[in-house]
Amino acid sequence: ANFTSCSVYTRDVSLADPAGIFELVEVVGNGTYGQVYKGRHVKTGQLAAIKVMEVTEEEEEEIKLEINMLKSYSHHRNIATYYGAFIKKGPAGQDHQLWLVMEYCGAGSVTDLVKKTKGNCLKEDWIAYICREVLRVSLVT
Repeated sequence: ANFTSCSVYTRDVSLADPAGIFELVEVVGNGTYGQVYKGRHVKTGQLAAIKVMEVTEEEEEEIKLEINMLKSYSHHRNIATYYGAFIKKGPAGQDHQLWLVMEYCGAGSVTDLVKKTKGNCLKEDWIAYICREVLRVSLVT
């Protein structure tokens, strides 16, 4: 995909190259459209989660929805803060990459939490807490 020709990239995200701004440290997971890295802001050293994607035209609308959702709701305390999006240009003949940069949550996901518990199940009070926090987000949206 040529990102510069896609409307989502010219209208909704910065076309800046992330080089010199953010750097990838290590892979921490796989998302729907690409790998998720622990990254670092070059100047401050602040950690960030960076989703690196090669987006096809068919995925453009879904990615646009994700970006708009992050921009609209990342102010909520239970949603990772959205820092921005960048285009990492590939060598001639190769696709560019879209980098979505968000707050790094080092403790992992709820799935990670479940996998770390004995018997792969959570206590009822933990489940109640998680459900309450999810409902707080859904009431805002």
